[in-house]
Amino acid sequence: MALLSLSINLMAQPITLPLWENGAPNDNGLTGEEQQMENGRVGNITQPTITVYPAAKPNGKAIIACPGGGYVRLAMNHEGHDMAPWLNQQGITLIVLKYRMPNGHPEVPLSDAEQAIRIVRQHAEEWQIDKNKVGIMGASAGGHLASTLATHYSGIETRPDFQILLYPVITMGGATHSGSYNFLLGKDPSKELIDQYSNDLQVTENTPPAFITLSSDDKTVPPANSIGYYLALCKQHVPVALHAYPSGGHGWGFGDNFLYKRQWTEELEKWLRLI
Repeated sequence: MALLSLSINLMAQPITLPLWENGAPNDNGLTGEEQQMENGRVGNITQPTITVYPAAKPNGKAIIACPGGGYVRLAMNHEGHDMAPWLNQQGITLIVLKYRMPNGHPEVPLSDAEQAIRIVRQHAEEWQIDKNKVGIMGASAGGHLASTLATHYSGIETRPDFQILLYPVITMGGATHSGSYNFLLGKDPSKELIDQYSNDLQVTENTPPAFITLSSDDKTVPPANSIGYYLALCKQHVPVALHAYPSGGHGWGFGDNFLYKRQWTEELEKWLRLI
């Protein structure tokens, strides 16, 4: 506890910036006030932001975190903000992305993720970040967004250098998470749209290296999502680590109640040192 308190005290003050200073280039049709929900969850996001947690002794690496929430809300704390002291202690700058929900417009969250990585690279010198060491991380539906950026980036300026996926939604096919599917693609999507956002089908040799972790007993997002993506990455000879734990279910994030928290965090620390 003393070590955690010390690491929190050593953290620089977080910086929150609007994602689109002059307004977003697209619209999801949602209006009204942002909804503050239980346990730090947020819904009906119309003003997306990034919150930057600079490391006191930066090593040049940065991670943009995309919290999950079934593409209808965001679990901002345990899949985002709570990871800042841990990552800062390793010299890594954490950027938590509060992105807009798709509401049947799948291009909207992707455009927010692309804009986030643009902003981070634009501020690289100021935040002491190496432009070539900017990764994307996501949990659950946020893992789908992270893997979407990793496979759908529009140009080299928005390509992440690595991806970290916690119990991610990957496919929009048979093993998908129905809530994420419905809110991302809307009613009766075409097969072309389903395939387009089934990220296991979109992997190429230029997809960035990946770290994937999940619980084998996840009943919310079937493990087949992670396994299918792992196999697709292997097929394209993209470096990938897969860590599956026997229990824990879904949605554990950085929570202390996950039995294997020490294992997955230590494995990720080792992996990050080699990226």
